[in-house]
Amino acid sequence: MKFLIDFFPVVLFFIGYKFFGDMPPQWIEMANQLPFVSISPDEPKDAIYFATVLIILATIVQNIVHRVVFKKLEKMHLISLGILIAFGTLTLAFKDPLFIKWKVSIFNWVFALVIIGSQFIGSKSLIERMMFNAIDVPKKIWKRVNLSWGVFFALVGFVNIYVAYNFSEDIWVDFKMFGVLGMTFVFMIAQGVYLAKHAENEPDEEASKDKI
Repeated sequence: MKFLIDFFPVVLFFIGYKFFGDMPPQWIEMANQLPFVSISPDEPKDAIYFATVLIILATIVQNIVHRVVFKKLEKMHLISLGILIAFGTLTLAFKDPLFIKWKVSIFNWVFALVIIGSQFIGSKSLIERMMFNAIDVPKKIWKRVNLSWGVFFALVGFVNIYVAYNFSEDIWVDFKMFGVLGMTFVFMIAQGVYLAKHAENEPDEEASKDKI
């Protein structure tokens, strides 16, 4: 359920862009009622602007649904919404797709800073606070994993900018949908294997003493 809530805005962005020419005219007209929106169904280049409207609305719905289902708002969703509204509005107001392309990188870089910064605030890093109930590994392993997640998000941001500036808009949309998700999936598996290895072979001595 949470997976669907997390990713359905990106899926709607992809569908809105790829199937823009098949969208009902009424949907285009509804989008045109919003501020800064001026979309023509006969202009293929307007697909990115329609997709931008969809992802903004979908992210608003995402936060509402998460609040209703899980009785709380998620900080990651709120950060994404704030950055998306800012860069999405700029995209629509200036008719420049580069703003929405940069949004992906800005979000990943902000999250990278939050993750890396968490190693210097409090007794537990962000990744440890999120996962310590699921697996028990030494403190130094949590720090390595936390740092690697921070570096990963920073890398995704740079790869996104490279794709945005060196490939077509259509390829960038594919990368946003499948490339980022694929990179994240592979990285999660690698991190899971790394954590499992150290949980089995290198138990946390401090945690063991606390249990005695």
